[in-house]
Amino acid sequence: MLLSIFIFLIVGCLAVLGGYALRKYVAEKKIQDAEAKAQAILEQARKEAQDKRREVELEAKDLLYRIRQDFERETKDRRQEISNMEKRLSQKEENIDRRLDLLEKKEKELESKHENIRKQEEALKAKDNQLHALIAEEKERLQKIASLSPEEAKQILLSRLNEELSNEKAVLIKKQEEEIRSLSDKKAREVLSLAIQKCAAEHTVESTVSVVTLPNDEMKGRVIGREGRNIRALEMATGVDVIIDDTPEAVTISAFDAVRREIARLSLEKLLADGRIHPGRIEEIVEKTKKEMDEKIREEGERAAFEAGINGLHPELIKLLGRLKYRTSFGQNALQHSKEASFLLGAMASELGLDFKLSRRIGLLHDIGKAVDHQVEGTHAKLGAELAKKYGESAEVVMAIEAHHEETAPQSLYAVLAIAADAISAARPGARRETLETYIKRLEKLESIANLFKGVEKSFAIQAGREIRVIVQPEKITDAEATNMAREIRKKIEEGMEYPGQIKVTVIRETRAIEYAK
Repeated sequence: MLLSIFIFLIVGCLAVLGGYALRKYVAEKKIQDAEAKAQAILEQARKEAQDKRREVELEAKDLLYRIRQDFERETKDRRQEISNMEKRLSQKEENIDRRLDLLEKKEKELESKHENIRKQEEALKAKDNQLHALIAEEKERLQKIASLSPEEAKQILLSRLNEELSNEKAVLIKKQEEEIRSLSDKKAREVLSLAIQKCAAEHTVESTVSVVTLPNDEMKGRVIGREGRNIRALEMATGVDVIIDDTPEAVTISAFDAVRREIARLSLEKLLADGRIHPGRIEEIVEKTKKEMDEKIREEGERAAFEAGINGLHPELIKLLGRLKYRTSFGQNALQHSKEASFLLGAMASELGLDFKLSRRIGLLHDIGKAVDHQVEGTHAKLGAELAKKYGESAEVVMAIEAHHEETAPQSLYAVLAIAADAISAARPGARRETLETYIKRLEKLESIANLFKGVEKSFAIQAGREIRVIVQPEKITDAEATNMAREIRKKIEEGMEYPGQIKVTVIRETRAIEYAK
């Protein structure tokens, strides 16, 4: 009995010890599993935190890059604006100095002229006194020598004096005409030189391509799109050629229409900044950019009118002025050319005492027809005159615009100045892309066409190839034949040459009778 109790106690103790050990093992196993799960959760949280931090860092870097680009662009624009202002100020100072020097020279010239006039007056008075003395002496001699009455002698004397004075008057008139012609040529050269000095233009020829900078070369693939669908959609929507070649981080946009090219450039820049590039988004951005472009064109027209100091322009004329910024002639920007012509015309008008504001207005609007000449048939001078008349410009402005290429005869001094200002702006070095060799070849071809006709003595291409003057032999060509020759030369030029605008053909037939007195 005691043994069984003892065994029972031993078994009970062993059971208690076994249960305790088993429970301890199970508890430790659960703790280890819990710790492993906690460690896995912590590791997962750590990885997610690192991924989130990288994403935030990338977004921050991208935002910082965009902010830096905007800041650099704004800084560059501000620096350029300040540089331009400094250049304009220095040019104005130089012009003022030149003006002062010219004024001093003019004062000296006027003083010398006053002195010469005073001396001439004194000489004339002396001659007048001598003439009265000679008349009195001649009158006395006639009365003594001839048995004539005083009245008869007076008539003879007056007739002789009239003959002598007529010859002297003719000589004096010719001399005065030569002096006036010389002074007028000198004055014209001074006015032109002053106007050219005041207009120090920086602008040179423009290109027919635009370059869009890419953030990296990988972006070229996104611009092209799957099987080229993005680039085709952009070309269809804007009407330009998008060229993607080996040039690093750049896309070239080519088009002769500068408005389309600018719309394509702005649209592509917006698409690159947005990041979403697909045909639907491209069409949406292009439509939005077209509307913004209309507003930009109006702002350009207002800015040009403000720079020229002109107010009261019709809103439609302002829009047409803005379109000239995206129109070129031989690479010369049409709006820049119009502003230059406005400044030149105003400077020349001021020197001649004409209306400064009216001159500026004519200069700014003289090429307004170029804004629509690709849409409407007719020369830009005729179209410009019609537009100016339609939108309420004065008859003086309309006539000057129509005559600035001499399609109609200039009927005022403003029209003549418009012709000169247009030629100066177009002919300055760097204004147009046409090379000297091409220019000379065109002039030579004009003259060679005229020289082919029978009876032509000489031919001269003048006004930068806008006019050909043909001198014929008067003994071989009649007036009627000269008229017919002008028509035939015009046909030959139209058939055999390519040229901007129009060319005036003038046939000159002249007969002179010359004798020499010995």
